[in-house]
Amino acid sequence: MKMVLDRNDCRTNDLSVAQPTSSESREEVQSLEKNRRVAAEPRTKFRYGKPVNDLAAQASWYERAPILVHSHLRWDFVWQRPQQIFSRLAAHHPVLFLEEPLWTDSDTHLDVSQPLRNITRVVPTLSSALRTTTVEDQCALVLSLIKDAEKERGQLAELAFPVQWFYSPMTAPCFLRQFGAATVVYDCMDELANFRFAPSDIAQRERYLLSNADIVFTGGYRLFEAKSKYHSNAHFYGCGVDVAHYGQARSPETSVPAELAYIPKPVLGYFGVIDERIDYELIVKLAEAFVNGSIIMVGPLAKVDADQLPKHSNLHWLGQRSYDDLPALVKSFDVCLMPFALNEATRYINPTKTLEYMAAGKPIVSTAVPDVVHNFAPIVVVGNNHAEFLAAAQRAFEDPDSALIARGIARAEASSWDAVVAAMRGHIIDHLFEACRSPRCDSFK
Repeated sequence: MKMVLDRNDCRTNDLSVAQPTSSESREEVQSLEKNRRVAAEPRTKFRYGKPVNDLAAQASWYERAPILVHSHLRWDFVWQRPQQIFSRLAAHHPVLFLEEPLWTDSDTHLDVSQPLRNITRVVPTLSSALRTTTVEDQCALVLSLIKDAEKERGQLAELAFPVQWFYSPMTAPCFLRQFGAATVVYDCMDELANFRFAPSDIAQRERYLLSNADIVFTGGYRLFEAKSKYHSNAHFYGCGVDVAHYGQARSPETSVPAELAYIPKPVLGYFGVIDERIDYELIVKLAEAFVNGSIIMVGPLAKVDADQLPKHSNLHWLGQRSYDDLPALVKSFDVCLMPFALNEATRYINPTKTLEYMAAGKPIVSTAVPDVVHNFAPIVVVGNNHAEFLAAAQRAFEDPDSALIARGIARAEASSWDAVVAAMRGHIIDHLFEACRSPRCDSFK
């Protein structure tokens, strides 16, 4: 297929490096400012959409601007931050959710679907023969497929002048400022460079994205401390929660799944991705300490093989379950677990499940993940080592602290995803207004 690229061909981008805004080095600060000025120049020619002549029309456009999401996570994977955010933003904005490629032995193409109203999911499916090519070449092909779909078939018309929203920095050098992007958001939900099998150049690509982003959001406070050194418009928006959804676990009308209705108690449970962030040695110790009870692990495997998982007669790996099934599952738990290993992959995490467990009205025990300690203790009881974790789990089952559970429910009720997303959206709309009031903006004149 012939690739049609404009002058912003992704293979020619220089990976400019952002520098800490709080650094004592004047040269570093000047470098950052230079990068921002350079990044701003090309976009002023086509920024902010079609020309209009009055503020009311501008406001109307800003409040319904399309959003192009670049995600390393699949829409149909575990329901977490991206799905929570865009299922809500779709009430105001058309959303195109662009995922990383899948590989096939058949023809290269785009799989386009609509998982929710106003959300278009696009999954590039590329020939397996291209797996050894560079990220830039793969991105260039994806870009040409999208432009073909947009121009020839009109499938992706909502791409015109989008807010570009990045989760992974890997594709940023290729896709930044494409389609006349109105503004660029980097929503940093994890320190991806610390994850198993992370690309060797992901940190460099993130610095490039930070230098070119207009707004940076972080999903954890430790992440905010780290990224705000490199960007002056960074904001911490941690976990939200769908209280009504997870609150079903407290309803007498919600039935425990049949498969868990008669398993031995206590039931200590976890739901979420099962990967290198789990402390598997701790899981074994839990199974041994509660030999007359049950340890339930719900979630898909990622970068971990099933045959590598610990085996024990009372340890149950249930695999991925749907978002709708989670309230009934967590209702069966006597204690909710956050058995995370303390390693580089968990250094910056702010687990979404914390507030979900709280909304379910359950006692919670966690390892000493920094953001959990900072944000959620003492509602979440923290075990600083395996012995403390096991003892806390035992106390939580035998004598659950009703006051802490009540505080957890109140905390969840005050932390809705609706409020989080509304605040994030407000930052974006405010940025569009402020940028267009600057002398550089002539799109509305």
